[in-house]
Amino acid sequence: MKIRRFPYVMILAAVLALAMLPAAQAPEGGEAGTPEFDSCTSILVGRLASVDGSTMTSHSCDSGTDRTWMTIVPNMKHKPGETAKVYYEPKRTKGPNDPDRLETGEIPQVAETYAYLNAAYPIMNEHQLAIGETTIGSRRELISENGIIDAPELYRLVLERAKTAREAIRVADELTRDYGYNDWGECFTFADTKEVWHFEIHGPGKGKKGAVWAAQRVPDDEIGVSANAGRIREIDPGDPDRYLASANVTSLAEEMGYWSKAGGRPFDFTYAYNPDSRTSLYCRRREWRVLSLLAPSLKLNPESENFPFSVKPDKKVGLADLLAIFRDTYGGTEYDMTRTLTAVNRKGETVKSPIATPFMSADALALFRLKRERTICCPAATYLQITQSRDWLPGPLGGVVWIGYDNPATTPHLPFYIGISQMPASYMVDGRWAFSRECAWWAFRTVSRLANFRYQEMSREIEKVWKPIEDKALADQAQFEKDALELYKKDPKRFRERLTSYCHSLATQAVQAYWKLGDDLWLKYSGNF
Repeated sequence: MKIRRFPYVMILAAVLALAMLPAAQAPEGGEAGTPEFDSCTSILVGRLASVDGSTMTSHSCDSGTDRTWMTIVPNMKHKPGETAKVYYEPKRTKGPNDPDRLETGEIPQVAETYAYLNAAYPIMNEHQLAIGETTIGSRRELISENGIIDAPELYRLVLERAKTAREAIRVADELTRDYGYNDWGECFTFADTKEVWHFEIHGPGKGKKGAVWAAQRVPDDEIGVSANAGRIREIDPGDPDRYLASANVTSLAEEMGYWSKAGGRPFDFTYAYNPDSRTSLYCRRREWRVLSLLAPSLKLNPESENFPFSVKPDKKVGLADLLAIFRDTYGGTEYDMTRTLTAVNRKGETVKSPIATPFMSADALALFRLKRERTICCPAATYLQITQSRDWLPGPLGGVVWIGYDNPATTPHLPFYIGISQMPASYMVDGRWAFSRECAWWAFRTVSRLANFRYQEMSREIEKVWKPIEDKALADQAQFEKDALELYKKDPKRFRERLTSYCHSLATQAVQAYWKLGDDLWLKYSGNF
């Protein structure tokens, strides 16, 4: 093995570059059809592919700009004739009622809007309908300003108005057809208590109002992935159990010159509407890695342009398995960016350099002459969510969202049941543009950023804190839910109070532990800074 040794000055410069790690891991200016950078990963799990029969979807919200606040929006009844305001990019707002948010229009209100967990991208509603997300990009000429609904607002409106994934797709179709979609190409990964669906949507073309979209169901015994690239290929609208699509799905492609029926080629949704996304290794590498970790028996080629839409895993997966995938940085493969960063210790042994981290900034990569790889685990994550929807439990208890703030590799993920009355106070504070000890996100972000000074040592110390917290939450889940179900049958009001206090207690303990951990790391490693 070739050993790289670096002068002290170079190492010091690298440490400083790592310490000032930028918010986004992806390349500046974007690539292959994406508007800003390749960001976010979502994994969808069919109910027969999970160990307990739950459906799951997920979203690593890998962004340097999305806000960090989270709230529970209650169920509300509305009078006939009421309207609902629609806003521009609510993910950028300082809170759910930010007075500075920009209104784009109004639409008729429905008689009842469902309760949901709200965040930069809303997550799950009271009927256990959950959504994950990745931006997949579009041909630029598809983006239209002649519409009032962007992706985050479509999330919100769907969760307010739909109970199932199929109903969510219908609502999204009606809203964008009537009021117009004005955003980039987006993938929504829907999960209800029975099914999971992969839904991709694009604008209708400049100057037009509407959208074009396709949806494909992930088989119940399989698992799919979205990593900022189009994944839906050939579709069969005559098979609504597996495929759904907008009425203009082929006619718009013909009108725009993307495909011709007379040409004799089968219609391919991705290669018609965002073909450049398939050339992006930042996307494809994650697709390969997720599917390969789930089904290593397939021996997928990491250099392939396309991979199976979904795979049957070699073994059924649980929460811990998905969390391990979201923490993956290609260890043990040629794509591990730390594999050549070695040093010789005082015993004369060749070991991985103490400052070797898979989360290097562009400056550090240039310094060490390393090729960037977009790992599944992302230091730019605002949060990671993994949802469970379970039809054998009542909605308030069956729907649960496991949330971890900032880098998944350095933070515990905790359960938030959809039946809680509100999120913990520290989770409702936005910390994106101002440091605050009242903000939970900053407790976890402080630790994750500190880790990059001496990642090899510090990450092990951090794991000693996050792993027991997360492991206990996972281990206690079954018994807590058994007891909570009994309380639900006897006293729904006390059940909701118990549900809320349980989630708040876990979160508060974790936040407190991380503020202490950050202080302890500064104290112990201050001589190395």
